[in-house]
Amino acid sequence: MQQEIADRLKRTNIAPIPFECDASFLKVSGELPRELNGTLYRNGPNPQFDVPGAHWFVGDGMLHAFHLENGRASYRNRWVRTPKWQAEHDAGRALFGGFGRKLPGAPASATADGGVANTNIIFHGGRLLALEEAHLPTEIEPGTLKTRGYCNYDGGIAGPFTAHPKIDPVTGEMVFFGYNASGPFTPTLSFGAVSASGALTRFDRFEAPYASMVHDFIVTENHLLFPVLPITGSLARAMAGQPAYAWEPDKGAYVGVMKRKGSANGSARDVVWFRGESCYVFHVMNAWEENSRIVADVMQFEEAPLFPHPDSSPTDPAKARARLCRWTFDLSGNTDRFTQTYLDDLTGEFPRIDDRRAGTKSSHGWYACANPEAPISDWLSGIVHVDGKGSRLGRYLLPPGDTISEPVFVERGKDAAEGDGFLLAVVWRARENRSDLAVFNATDVEAGPVALVHLGHRVPDGFHGNWVGAI
Repeated sequence: MQQEIADRLKRTNIAPIPFECDASFLKVSGELPRELNGTLYRNGPNPQFDVPGAHWFVGDGMLHAFHLENGRASYRNRWVRTPKWQAEHDAGRALFGGFGRKLPGAPASATADGGVANTNIIFHGGRLLALEEAHLPTEIEPGTLKTRGYCNYDGGIAGPFTAHPKIDPVTGEMVFFGYNASGPFTPTLSFGAVSASGALTRFDRFEAPYASMVHDFIVTENHLLFPVLPITGSLARAMAGQPAYAWEPDKGAYVGVMKRKGSANGSARDVVWFRGESCYVFHVMNAWEENSRIVADVMQFEEAPLFPHPDSSPTDPAKARARLCRWTFDLSGNTDRFTQTYLDDLTGEFPRIDDRRAGTKSSHGWYACANPEAPISDWLSGIVHVDGKGSRLGRYLLPPGDTISEPVFVERGKDAAEGDGFLLAVVWRARENRSDLAVFNATDVEAGPVALVHLGHRVPDGFHGNWVGAI
């Protein structure tokens, strides 16, 4: 029996599931809060066909929708029908090896569009959008999860669009960016904005110090910040069969600071580049302005995970873990360096806040964390709650072997105080090889879930999700 348990705990939750399904009236343990009326949409890689050696990041997007209403729960999952997914479905086999690369033997007539729409899903301007950072947003029909196709805002945008746009909680404006904006592995960044009603209002481009994988960016009331960090992209490497993206710390860390409302000649001319110690950041918790400074809380890695050095040698696992870190930028012009100060030594990722405080100083934050007693190779298995200084207010850890997704905050009501609400996270039960949706009181995570929605199958480890209230 002990060996059986040990073998089960060695399982991971990365492999795809090979089906789409609908499940109504799911079993619930505890009681779902009656304030939760809407849908948690989640997105993540779920390759339709196996491609040996393909990077986890390049699997086809699968959407998972948990609908909660009047204490009841239902579930639906669907692949995003991208041009790539449809071409491979019709061919009955994989045609792409990832990062836009066609496999040998793929017919010349097959689409060249390798988009996977697998990273995030947001609702803005009346549209539900599945996102990944190398292609345009893909519009999804709410509820049914039917794919409607690319959204280019009436032809106003082209090229890559971030998986992490920021929505201003005051104006409703959505700010976005894209890297590789002049083509694959180019140092050009694009940026723009969409009004609360869904109309494109800005779109521009500028040059970064080098071609970098820029996964997330930083938005405050008056500024945009673009981290250019040394996971570098190289067409020459890709053409030679070497890592298309690799860790090159000698390139250094840059962050471009731009005014949100630029000069009459275009705000791309306002970029000021700050330098810092080499690091990598996938995700930003929040940022704000105070006393001629910008303060940003991020999950910082000393060395990048999931990507090797250019010679394919791995990075150091002990350094390839993220910790909550505070970046500070002095806008007075006295220095071109930004400071980096770790706020905790706990390994974590997928930070979230009460989005009503986005871009302004916040007093509550949450992220998925690792168990400090578990092996460093173990994935995220708990939730930590922190205050505005990064100090822990509470922590909850799952049983050994179980893993947890990004925690998504939902306010109790439109007039609720900051942090007054719930956290929704998908949990994989290693022993049973299936998943639950866990609902926590956001300010008392240590007490554990107030409700669990039980699925009969597993939801593979994915990336991001968001709550959409009843439409």
